[in-house]
Amino acid sequence: MRRRRRFATLGLVLVCGTALLAAGGKSEAPPPKALGPQEVEVVGLLLSPNTRQPTVVLQGKRDKRTFAMAIGAAEATGIAFPLQNLTPPRPLTHDLFLTLFGRLNVSVKKAVITDLKDDIYYATVYLVAGGGDMQLDSRPSDAIALAIRAKAPVFVEDRVFEKSERLQPPPAGAPPRI
Repeated sequence: MRRRRRFATLGLVLVCGTALLAAGGKSEAPPPKALGPQEVEVVGLLLSPNTRQPTVVLQGKRDKRTFAMAIGAAEATGIAFPLQNLTPPRPLTHDLFLTLFGRLNVSVKKAVITDLKDDIYYATVYLVAGGGDMQLDSRPSDAIALAIRAKAPVFVEDRVFEKSERLQPPPAGAPPRI
């Protein structure tokens, strides 16, 4: 029953990302010159039409480039709840971490998706603790879930947008990429 409720909640968040995914996650704007990481927003949380795997779609605020990243079902649920301003009956793992951070006077400053290597995305969570900064290696889905809950920004390095474009299938009728 709980599993059914969890996936029903996830289903509420499935938004127009299918169109973005089908379009190859590309926008009309050409990629900008390297300006460093750009802030992104979660524009969709969907099930991939090909693999039926939960996928988060991120879009850059600076240049509107998008990319889709496959994530696990638990992580999708962890992202879905705060996006819908829902509170689960019991704390999810990300809620537990934020409660712990609050009691230890640690705050989430930002999350940055830093790289894509061998089809694996990497991220860093930036924290402020005791007046000093701290960085933690993280899975991007966990970093996004924490940042959303903490109302902290999520950034993506330009190289991640560039590398992820190579993973996306070309739109129907487009010439093959070389």
